[in-house]
Amino acid sequence: MKKIFLILTLSPFSLLAQQSDIGNWFIYFGDKKINNRFNWHHEVQYRNFNFIGDTEQLLLRTGIGYNLTENNNNVHLGYAFIYSEPYTAGTDDKTNFNEHRVYQQFITRQVFGRVSVQHRYRFEQRFFEDDFRLRLRYFLAANIALNHKQMEDKTVYLSIYNEIFMNTEQSYFDRNRLYGGIGYRFSKFARTEIGIMNQTTNNVSRNQFNLITFLNF
Repeated sequence: MKKIFLILTLSPFSLLAQQSDIGNWFIYFGDKKINNRFNWHHEVQYRNFNFIGDTEQLLLRTGIGYNLTENNNNVHLGYAFIYSEPYTAGTDDKTNFNEHRVYQQFITRQVFGRVSVQHRYRFEQRFFEDDFRLRLRYFLAANIALNHKQMEDKTVYLSIYNEIFMNTEQSYFDRNRLYGGIGYRFSKFARTEIGIMNQTTNNVSRNQFNLITFLNF
């Protein structure tokens, strides 16, 4: 299983020098336990239109969470900075802009044997140079242990999620993200995943590789 996971992890890098219609997101998620109640979350996401070298977005997010119960229910207040380089429609020209985002969220988790389930409800206040928007997000994810009866050290697992984004005005549907991948949990402190995500908006449907690292410390 380890060899299979290593092959799946490394094989996409053979595409690094190639242009592709499939984009790629390199993602780091970190969580620092402050005490039994509070945690500090931080993440970096570098998003490319092609596999690498054609910047789409750089997202930096951080926040403080509070556990309502020991492990299963967490409320969170955070901030994100997003730098975007979208293409002008119908051209090869790009523009750029910054977004500042404040958000509140609630996460609840359940475990059913091999399956770990997470629900996340997020409310975002989005600040642009000359605009302000509100958005709601609902994220449903499951990790399914393959070589153990539950998620523990040295576990290979399947990861799936769906997240829907809804605006509060104009066109209510913003986007939907559907993801499937395979992961390896080294320990309770570290795991990694590789997968493919489809993102659908009102105008575009696009696939991209996701390479994700999770660290808890």
